[in-house]
Parts: sequence; C-alpha cells; structure tokens
Amino acid sequence: MPAKPYPVSQGNRQLTAVAWGVTILTSSLPDILCAEFLKAGPLWLPYAKMGLLLTLALAALAWKPLRPLRTFFTMLFLFFGLLRLWTHFDFTWPALQSLFGASVFDARMQAEQTGKFVLSLAMMAALLILGYRRREFFLARGDLRTPIEPVRWLGFPKPDPWPRFALQWGLYIAVALSVVQYLGMRPTGATLVRVLPILPSILFYAALNAFNEEMTYRAPMLATLEPVGGSRHALWMSAWFFGIAHYFGTPGGLMGGIASIFMGWILGKAMLETRGLFWAWWIHFLSDVVIFTFLTAAMLR
Repeated sequence: MPAKPYPVSQGNRQLTAVAWGVTILTSSLPDILCAEFLKAGPLWLPYAKMGLLLTLALAALAWKPLRPLRTFFTMLFLFFGLLRLWTHFDFTWPALQSLFGASVFDARMQAEQTGKFVLSLAMMAALLILGYRRREFFLARGDLRTPIEPVRWLGFPKPDPWPRFALQWGLYIAVALSVVQYLGMRPTGATLVRVLPILPSILFYAALNAFNEEMTYRAPMLATLEPVGGSRHALWMSAWFFGIAHYFGTPGGLMGGIASIFMGWILGKAMLETRGLFWAWWIHFLSDVVIFTFLTAAMLR
C-alpha cells in the first residue's frame, strides 16, 4: 500500500448517488422526522432499514453493476443487526465496576461501553472475514506527521503536519464543549471536586468509547465507501451518519447534530489522511472526557 493513497478519486457517480441515498435513509434522519412529527418512532423502523440493506446486499450479489457496494450494504446491515442483538445481552460486570471504585458513573457506563466494545470487535472481525486487511479499515496508528490537506476556512491554508492541526482542534472542540456543558448545567465547585476521584474511570471509558465509535461508525463506512465514492464523498457520508445520530445524544438537538457532523468530518479527515486511527481517536477522546466529566457531575448533584 502506498504511504499516502489520498485522496482516492470517485469511482462511479451512479453508485455514489446510491450510497448517499442509502446513507441518508438508514441514518437517524427518519427517526428524527418521526420523533418531531409523530412524537414517537415506529417500532418497525429499524427493521425496515435492515430489510432495505439486506435486500440491497443480496441484489448486489446477483446484479454486477451494484456489486462494488456489496460490502457497504453488508457492514451497515451488520451494524444495525448487532445493535438489535446487543439489547438481549447483559454486559454488567461488577468486577470491572469495582476496579475503578464502583461509582455511580461506573454503574452507568460499564455495561454500555463493554457492549460497545463487543460490537466493535464484531465489526472488525466482519471486515477481516470480508477480505479487508487491518490497515485497509484504519486499524493502525497511521502516519502521524503526514501533512493535512489545507483547510483555509479553519485557518490552515498550508499543508501543516497533522500534529499541529489535531492538537489545536482537539483542544478547541474540548474547550467549546466544556463551555456549552458548563453553561447548560452550572455545576457547583463542590460537585466538580466530587468528580475528581472518579477521573480514572472517566479517562478509561472515554478512551474506550472513542475507540468503539471510531471502529463502528467511521472506519467501516470509510473503508467500504472510499473505493467507490472517493475520499471526499466517503468522508461526508460517514460524517453525516455519525453526526446526525447525536441529535438524540450529547450534544443533542439540531445544533448538537450539526456540531457532531462537523466533528465527524474532522475525525474522518484525520483517519483518511493519516490512513490510521490515532489522531481521530485522540480528538474524540478529549471530547468524551469533557462529556463524561459533566455527565458524572450531573449524576452527583
């Protein structure tokens, strides 16, 4: 593999359009529209998405023009299928909770993050079974000092090395999140002091969550879409799919979704340009430390 095979050019406009349509239809956008206009999402909606993806994956086996998107349909079907399967298992491990002191944050986070880790392992195993090498789905450190593709509107008009971009924007995003979370919650100094003993648990689960989400939301989409739609379309599709899901998360709502799409774009840019995981994980980790810190503060109030 070349040292920096980026950007990959678009392979097929028609297939790119199909990929965009499927990405939008299977993203959280239908769920958001149902929540806003019907006040509740229909129970059949996740199964409708899975049915669409399974139909397309089978069609791609029989119809050669659609075949380049087969692995994309398959991985997205597995993503939704594994999420549904996840709800039938209890990943609570009291021993792991007690490792960090069995705080209210551990009780809230351990089972969720353990389940996400199992999901990420299953997604990685599926990619390997489908014939992808580890580096092809970005399970590698990557070239940490490779130059960025310039982004003038973000203040980087030159191909600066990725450490400069990642360290600056990782800090900017974390600080912005801190301000928004603080203004929204207004925790007292005493509450923040009570968070300090739980910090090791926060750091551990922030690191794990960043890895899990990079290996479930981002890496499979980029790896399967880049050869067909090219680097830039794959980047925006993965950013949309990741970011719009945060409409129901933290930060939430319309502005939270838009901010998370931007965040997904930066994380995907890091993964594609360095051909590895590290800088995407690092920026994601810093943001999760902030989110988990204020989540803990909220539980201690």
